[in-house]
Amino acid sequence: MIDSLPAVDACLNGASALLLCGGFLAIRRGRKSLHKALMLGAVAASALFLIGYLTYHSLRGTTHFPGTGAVRTVYLLMLFTHSLLALVNVHLVILTLLHAFKGRFERHRRIAPWTFGVWLYVSVTGILVYLMLYRWF
Repeated sequence: MIDSLPAVDACLNGASALLLCGGFLAIRRGRKSLHKALMLGAVAASALFLIGYLTYHSLRGTTHFPGTGAVRTVYLLMLFTHSLLALVNVHLVILTLLHAFKGRFERHRRIAPWTFGVWLYVSVTGILVYLMLYRWF
């Protein structure tokens, strides 16, 4: 069961990315209720991911990338930016949500594009990290 968590986490990252894109399209079309539901779904998917990620790595430890050469360099650069932006993303998501929940929509609109971009990057690179670490190499 624990060994399947990385695959589940990759699926949760994929779900988060799809929900983010759906939320973006919904707000562009003026569908605020749908936007809210999709964005809260993205938060839930990301929160479940974090729980699975922390559980897996607390029980299994670090997984080392087996590739070498240029592909290892690409992997490590992607992992570094993914990890750094994941930390930034937590704060951006919380701040963006707080502005929305408190009705400070002008502030929400100013920060939301940054949050969306960082969150989408983290979600997509999370899938790529999984594929590179557990499937391709």
